[in-house]
Amino acid sequence: MRITIIGTGYVGLVTGACLAELGNDVFCLDVDQKKIDVLNAGGIPIHEPGLAEVVARNRGYGRLKFSTDIEAAVQHGDVQFIAVGTPPDEDGSADLQYVLAAARNIGRHMRDFKVVVDKSTVPVGTADRVRAAIREELDKRAEKLGFSVVSNPEFLKEGAAVEDFMRPDRIVIGCDDDAEGEQARRVMRKLYAPFNRNHERTFWMDVRSAEFTKYAANAMLATRISFMNEMANLADRVGADIEAVRQGIGSDPRIGYSFLYAGCGYGGSCFPKDVQALERTAREYDQDLLILRAVEQVNNHQKYILGRKIVERFGEDLAGRHFAVWGLAFKPNTDDMREAPARVLLQELVSRGATVAVYDPVAMDEAKRVLALDFDGKPDLLSRIRFSETPDDAAQDADALVIVTEWKAFRSPDFERLKRQLKAPVIFDGRNLFEPEVMSDSGIEYHGIGRSAAVRA
Repeated sequence: MRITIIGTGYVGLVTGACLAELGNDVFCLDVDQKKIDVLNAGGIPIHEPGLAEVVARNRGYGRLKFSTDIEAAVQHGDVQFIAVGTPPDEDGSADLQYVLAAARNIGRHMRDFKVVVDKSTVPVGTADRVRAAIREELDKRAEKLGFSVVSNPEFLKEGAAVEDFMRPDRIVIGCDDDAEGEQARRVMRKLYAPFNRNHERTFWMDVRSAEFTKYAANAMLATRISFMNEMANLADRVGADIEAVRQGIGSDPRIGYSFLYAGCGYGGSCFPKDVQALERTAREYDQDLLILRAVEQVNNHQKYILGRKIVERFGEDLAGRHFAVWGLAFKPNTDDMREAPARVLLQELVSRGATVAVYDPVAMDEAKRVLALDFDGKPDLLSRIRFSETPDDAAQDADALVIVTEWKAFRSPDFERLKRQLKAPVIFDGRNLFEPEVMSDSGIEYHGIGRSAAVRA
């Protein structure tokens, strides 16, 4: 099939590459010429395991092309995937300007029937706005061409996006029930047929329900994270071990183990943005989502938990103190720094007078970019942050090591060497990578999240 992908970010690039891997002829469009130049030169503008190989293979086969030519992109695909960004607006709502611009371009240049697929995460009712934008452009041209707008939200985890796309646990598709919608349903069924050979993974529904499904899924996962973080903070106070609690409740099949790990808060491009957007949608309908409001408040609070633990240990004034920070990206296997807890921690440490040496396996360049923005106009504070080439280099002569991202490379360090590198053997573990008993046996002062009982034990 002939497919057009509008937008070559995380979602668009993964979607385009994986659909090409299945044998489709895919045209990826982006208005960012630099990004297209990188892709055409064989580079990848994001870090995503396995993606570079899929892109290279399908460019070599001639099934995957990249361009800024809008008209050619619209002419190419019978199916037009809109996979552009929907950043949060000032009021927390999803900014749809890029989605609607893509829709208008489709309306300006289409010459035959198109299935227009909203792949971006968009609020309920966006398909109506996309449909209206396309129709308005067709009316300007006095064209009566048919089209149908479909909702097909993505469920891709950064760091495992290629695997998630190629082996989906579910495919959600929302179609209209008119004649054009039935035609779109046949097209989408054919497109996703390779994923349904062993068993049916597609959930068919109306468009608004599909749009809502994506937000509800992310809101549920964010809720589980904030719930466990709140329980962890209480566990520290009452003398319980949150890891024991996690195993105890996770063994209940009604609960399960996923997204029950306590830590220093969630970040990234999805959960913070989508929770806010869903709350904004609720307000438009005079609803107050009390649980989600609390989820967001808990997460914002949790991003300061490591800073508070450090202050409790070393005092309010950190002048003269030096800390090592391992992990900057909001999660492992990505260089994404959006809403990353490390950004909050670094702001707090340097504003209290400390210096910091930081290390991340892949996010160093992106960290330099975003931290320059975070500390814009405050060069004296930014100068307190040193970017290290190795974890050992970061740890050298630090008053304590702080772990913010749970990279596999951090899970089994040489603790004896680490003790020699640090001024004092102190670790603040924002992801509970280590067992308190092991730390105690190693002679390391250990501060986890919700693990005070295990430390005392």
